[in-house]
Amino acid sequence: MSLAYNGTPFHGWQCQPNAISVQEVLEEALATVLRIPIKITGAGRTDTGVHAKLMVAHFDADIPQKVYDNLVYLLNQYLKKEIVIHSIQKVKEDAHARFDALIRTYEYHIDVQKNPFSNGLSYVLKDSLDLSKMNEAADLIKTFKDFEAFSKTNTDVKTFFCEISHAEWVKKEGGYVFTITANRFLRNMVRAIVGTLLDVGTNKTSVAEVAEIIKSKQRSNAGFSVPAHGLYLTDIQYPNNIYIN
Repeated sequence: MSLAYNGTPFHGWQCQPNAISVQEVLEEALATVLRIPIKITGAGRTDTGVHAKLMVAHFDADIPQKVYDNLVYLLNQYLKKEIVIHSIQKVKEDAHARFDALIRTYEYHIDVQKNPFSNGLSYVLKDSLDLSKMNEAADLIKTFKDFEAFSKTNTDVKTFFCEISHAEWVKKEGGYVFTITANRFLRNMVRAIVGTLLDVGTNKTSVAEVAEIIKSKQRSNAGFSVPAHGLYLTDIQYPNNIYIN
């Protein structure tokens, strides 16, 4: 299932007690439409306030063909405006939305002035930024594998190794966009990288110091975690052989 959502009203992707999540809303919608309990597994766990232009999730269910053919329409009729289902495709029984993902891409959006049309959808930063230095530091980051310095502390992961294939800042109308692609991301990793690169762009941190920050493996040495509302999950790619035509 491919979908998109505005993360503003949700406390992240994952179900949790006493807080509304994207996963909970989707499971409720599927259970209502299909009239059976449904559990879904997402490709990742976006934090509170983070948006997704493309999220992928999988679920197991025996669905009559007539219902399957109309499932996207039925779900979108039931769901509120913050979530939209793009498509639902049949996959092999052992296909997994999280573990089969080859690469993921995120964008971070910054506006240089207050904009009522992107309120809550981008980070407003009026500081002048040196994009050349920021992209030099972004290129440097790609040469490393261990990103513990950009990971949320006390996180339960077996390895801090990630392979970043793309990291770049570009100007947009009224601001900037940072795009980063990797085989996997750690919790809070993108927001910590963005905060560190903003320190480079405002001359608080040198490009050479970024290398030392990564080598230190200490989150306290990296930059601040930028606000969640500027972050978007934008792409997830899978091997073609998981799909059933």
